[in-house]
Amino acid sequence: MAQQLPPAAAKTDGRKRRWHRHKVERRNELVDGTLEAIRRLGSNVSMDEIAADIGVSKTVLYRYFVDKNDLTTAVMMRFAQTTLIPNMAAALSSNLDGYALTREVIRVYVATVAAEPEPYRFVMANNSASKSKAVANSEAIIARMLAVMLRRRMVSAGMDTGGVEPWAYHIVGGVQLATHSWMSHPRMSADELIDYLTMLSWSALCGIVEVGGSLDRFRSDDHPSPELPTRLLD
Repeated sequence: MAQQLPPAAAKTDGRKRRWHRHKVERRNELVDGTLEAIRRLGSNVSMDEIAADIGVSKTVLYRYFVDKNDLTTAVMMRFAQTTLIPNMAAALSSNLDGYALTREVIRVYVATVAAEPEPYRFVMANNSASKSKAVANSEAIIARMLAVMLRRRMVSAGMDTGGVEPWAYHIVGGVQLATHSWMSHPRMSADELIDYLTMLSWSALCGIVEVGGSLDRFRSDDHPSPELPTRLLD
């Protein structure tokens, strides 16, 4: 028989749960308000400006967030949970295949980040360890989703799946870093970035398919340098 709490203890425990739920809900409201303030006022917005835009005092912000680093981390987590990860999950579960799927996954990542330039710059301008961990966690979630999709498709084709996890992290990490560089210094259009990243990823995937995903087959094959295209003389 389960032990029952005394009435006073149960009442106290109930108050704690309600307060915790209220604190989480209020914190989420403030993060959503911060995101809107950043979109309106830009990535260099201060805590005073955020509080004024939301309609609260800075004291209230500091009641729910230790400092600006804590708020920045919460903004990153909220963006990842409500926008980036759902968008990537939808792309990875689409009915597309082959080249079209490869390009769509990359396009969705670039487009999602590019659609939120000010929140992105606000987060990336912060170098706190907690922010870095939040970014790494979101990348890991996306990489694991990509690995699940790759493994499922490779198994159905009778391929070796031993390298699926590092391949997934390599793709996600490469796309993330290239997109970050582009967001900081855009030297080409978004479509050009997407197609260059697709060129690299698709070529790598084709090479993996050629050896059936097998590390032994890859090691045993010769790896001559590719033939350079003939220069046109006219």
